[in-house]
Amino acid sequence: MGNSLTCFAPKERREKESKWSQNRLSFIGSSIEKNDTTPRPSAAAAAAAAAVKKEVIDDDLLRQQAVAAVLLLKQHQQQNGSSVPQFDRSSSVQYPLSSSKKQNKLPRSSSSRPSLALDLTHAQLTKTQDSTTEVLETKHFVLVHGGGFGAWCWYKSMALLREAGFDVDAVDLTGSGIDSTDSNSITSFAQYVKPLVDFVQNLGEGHKVILVGHDFGGACVSYVMEMFPSKVSKAIYIAAAMLTSGKSTLATYQEQPSSDVMQQAQKFIYANGKDHPPTSISLDKTLLTDLLYNQSPAKDAILASMSMRPMPFAPIMHKLALSEANYGSIQRFYIKTDEDFAVPLALQEFMINSNPPEKVFQIKGSDHSPFLSKPQALHRILVEIAKVPSRDNVSLKH
Repeated sequence: MGNSLTCFAPKERREKESKWSQNRLSFIGSSIEKNDTTPRPSAAAAAAAAAVKKEVIDDDLLRQQAVAAVLLLKQHQQQNGSSVPQFDRSSSVQYPLSSSKKQNKLPRSSSSRPSLALDLTHAQLTKTQDSTTEVLETKHFVLVHGGGFGAWCWYKSMALLREAGFDVDAVDLTGSGIDSTDSNSITSFAQYVKPLVDFVQNLGEGHKVILVGHDFGGACVSYVMEMFPSKVSKAIYIAAAMLTSGKSTLATYQEQPSSDVMQQAQKFIYANGKDHPPTSISLDKTLLTDLLYNQSPAKDAILASMSMRPMPFAPIMHKLALSEANYGSIQRFYIKTDEDFAVPLALQEFMINSNPPEKVFQIKGSDHSPFLSKPQALHRILVEIAKVPSRDNVSLKH
């Protein structure tokens, strides 16, 4: 959920031992087969090998695009006197909200570019536009990041979904991504989730979206479902906090033991003094790969670690009030990640059993960040869920 405590200059913001640190939180929260060596491979084997090689190349291109965006953002801030506080961290990238397809080619280096847009051509992705998106209840995804992450983490999923014909937006929650708010100044759940609330509230009349929440973003998705049930078609939880009414994320996550690496990695920040609750949670950056990106490509893990920020503490203590009439009226789906050390599989299954969704999926071999470690598998599941008939449509048929 962020970098080490040394990123904050004031002494009172350094980690201090107190009663709050005695009970550690449980929070933040295909392999490629070798080419056939026979002298005369079949046409099918050759095609499969070419597809694998292309996917690897495509992932490299996407990573280069993200790196270029981060570097350009930093250069822009330096040249224009950005108001972002000078913490010892890297700002993440807010990807553009437009779903239009560009035809510009990806750069081969991190040199300056005219914009931060993630421009992809048809030849740079293996997915082609799916004509079935024209008959869906909605083809608009809104992606909500987890604690400490930002909109930047969805760059692969956004590219794949747009190429498949979907509209996609990713929101930076308060104090996350490139939002300039100090995480230690966030004192309520409503303050933290406000960017998502504003986005959904401003949707046009009759416009529905599919909300996708990762990690603590799941609690944010549930909150918005309760507020705007008529604007949400489906909700998808990815290794996420899927809470029951009256429960907080903190209380729910404490129902199951945390992983050893989580206990070692998490650091509490006490901006208001050691006799008060923590103001944010940070993670030891030397353990981020082991905790969050243990199955992700090394380049993605490095880029993501540069962009992580502390997670505000107050929002995870918020108890959600969820009703059957609003929250309960929306179809929910859960995607499990079985190599997850941040939200372990046992905790995911506990939440699923406590608050059963319509259907459960699992991405084998995925760490806590399937949008980086298993983007193609995640993409297929997202598209499959988008095609599930809505409850209203099913009722009309009967």
